[in-house]
Amino acid sequence: MKLPDCASRTGVCAVACAAFALSALVAGPGSAAAAEKVPQRVPRVASPIVVDGVLDEDVWREALVMGVNTEVRPGENIPAPVHTDMLLAYNDTHFLVAFRALDPDPSLIRARYCDRDQMWADEFVIVGVDTYNDQRGGFEFACNPLGIQGDTANGVHGDGNSWDAIWDSAGRIFDWGYSVEMAIPFSSLKFQRTEGDQIWGVDAVRSYPRGVRRHIGLYARDRNNNCYFCQMEKLVGFAGVNPGRSIELDPTFSAITSQQREGFVEGPFEERDSSYGPGLTARWGVTPNTTLAAALNPDFSQVEADAFQLDVNTRHALWYDEKRPFFLESAGMFPNFYSRSVADPAWGVKLTAKEGGNGFGALVSRDEVTNLILPMGERSRTASLDRESTCSLLRYSRDVGRSSSISAVFNDRRGDEYANQMGGVRADLMLAGTYGVNAAALFSSTDYPDSLAADYSQESGRFDGHVYSLHVGRYTSGLDVYGQYYDVSRGFRNDLGFVPDVGHRDVELGAGHTWQRDAGSWWTMLNAGGCYRREETEDGDVRAEGARLWAHYNGPKESHVEADGWVGTEVFAGEEFDTWSAEVETGFWPTGWLFAMLEGKYARAIDYANARNGDLVAVFPYVGLKAGRHLSANVGQRYERMNVDEGRLYTANVTYLKAVYQFSPEMFVRAILQYVDCDRAPELHPFPVEPEEQSLTSQVLFSYKLNPQTVLFLGYGDAHYGSGTVDLTQTDRTFFAKVGYAWTL
Repeated sequence: MKLPDCASRTGVCAVACAAFALSALVAGPGSAAAAEKVPQRVPRVASPIVVDGVLDEDVWREALVMGVNTEVRPGENIPAPVHTDMLLAYNDTHFLVAFRALDPDPSLIRARYCDRDQMWADEFVIVGVDTYNDQRGGFEFACNPLGIQGDTANGVHGDGNSWDAIWDSAGRIFDWGYSVEMAIPFSSLKFQRTEGDQIWGVDAVRSYPRGVRRHIGLYARDRNNNCYFCQMEKLVGFAGVNPGRSIELDPTFSAITSQQREGFVEGPFEERDSSYGPGLTARWGVTPNTTLAAALNPDFSQVEADAFQLDVNTRHALWYDEKRPFFLESAGMFPNFYSRSVADPAWGVKLTAKEGGNGFGALVSRDEVTNLILPMGERSRTASLDRESTCSLLRYSRDVGRSSSISAVFNDRRGDEYANQMGGVRADLMLAGTYGVNAAALFSSTDYPDSLAADYSQESGRFDGHVYSLHVGRYTSGLDVYGQYYDVSRGFRNDLGFVPDVGHRDVELGAGHTWQRDAGSWWTMLNAGGCYRREETEDGDVRAEGARLWAHYNGPKESHVEADGWVGTEVFAGEEFDTWSAEVETGFWPTGWLFAMLEGKYARAIDYANARNGDLVAVFPYVGLKAGRHLSANVGQRYERMNVDEGRLYTANVTYLKAVYQFSPEMFVRAILQYVDCDRAPELHPFPVEPEEQSLTSQVLFSYKLNPQTVLFLGYGDAHYGSGTVDLTQTDRTFFAKVGYAWTL
């Protein structure tokens, strides 16, 4: 389903995703729009394969062959310019998939060695399966022509690209094109519990970048049916398959030592933190559709800098992605859970299951600290309680109709003199294929310690809150129309979620239209639209009101332009301000090894530190370079300045450089540098600020990764600080190492 730009940018639906039980309105089914597909049988084979990208085994001569030959983007269900076959089979332990991708000029194939899940700028092939055949989610497995893996899980299985599975793949480039071979263990999937044949949904896509990036699919897409999973082709087979014992043990050993300069600027480095020890994440597929997971001392699964977020003149907390495998397992079962709120878990246990139309999830974890996001009217702050807390989550969902669901959720977090509970119902409904209804009714009860309530201006004693939300939209191949309502009370808290803003009611109405054109024209997609938005406080006072317009363009050289404008009024600190903004983002691939992008913004904005208008200018140029099959580099520069009537308030720059040399699919060395330079006018601030500040952070990482859990990380990171009176000086440094092994039984 396409989301109009205004809705996706405001993020309203992301906070409250949906609702009460309107199950009587569910029209089965994206229903009349999608003809029933005749299942094709996948053969069971006995002979083994060697996963090397060469399709010379008998298995592939016995396999079901399905043609992937319909261009679905930008061409609208037209014959593809190249021929692709997908081959499918299975044995006792694995789902076997292969692709034969013909190419008239293999020298143009875009493929490079990189880390897993980093190959999306290349050419690639994907197989997607809805193993429950419930039209509500599934798994996707992708490879570039060299066999570099990417995988995603959607619906109850996961929250997108963060999900990682253990499976084998290989790819080879030939003078006729390329082939890819995949062996996916049944232990890495969840599927129906039955003795006889199963029916799975299946799709395949070949992404073919040649000036324009074409997406070539297994079947024609019905753009007026927003139930993607309902349109899948069907496979029959898999009788008697099971995940085996499906036990995975992932022991780790991590060591980290941090040093900080004692007495800035010239003091010696003293140890600040040094820790080492084992950790364990375990997963047991109790049945094909029930999984029990547990973790002791779960640490980082991926050493990655949280970089390039500029927090100058911001009002609310920043979002950071999850990396730890325990929390990624079946993450889609817990949609109201921001797992980074659990900062230092000592242990955790999770149970997820899907039986027929019923889904169930339970998670309990013990956190050594209690980090909080505190919404404070027009701002949010973060706080940390120096005490342990127990985190518990429950969710029950019930499938309704062909592709809709209703669910009940409950989150509980409690510690010494602290408690927060959140619960309610939500619904995600698809009506007649083109209409979507998402709604939610959520309620919370919170009791903060008296000291925190006093220090952060929070309510003392127990207080309650609510969220009501409704989003209704009609989405077609051309015209999209939507409306949404969101009401969050001042007392609502979900301390296991991400709720940085409370105490307002919002109404939004919008529409957009999309035009598609086949490759060969100066444009392949145009989208234009607008929306009206009004925000009020709980007392009925206007908080913001205005209109947003947007226009998007896709064209040759994989080019895109996105223009976005806003004009309206905003109220801050009791004063009304006229605000407007004009934003543009453009990017293209001039060659297959170079990507260039530029973002710009000019706005009449609010200086939140001083409650006054200011003129904001922001520019962000970015270049990505792919040199050969092994080396890549990215460089970006984010510049931002704000002028007020009295003069220049601040100028901020962030320079970012990332370079990676990928020796093989398993091994790389990476270096990251980030430099921040901020100049302020102290006389224009009501509180003391440094007129000049600089910071430099760096990280070097060696990574050897056989699969997502069998890894070796060795790394070093440091930080430097400078000001108008102090030269840029190293303040701290960290050495870290981790070894992990995936042991499957």
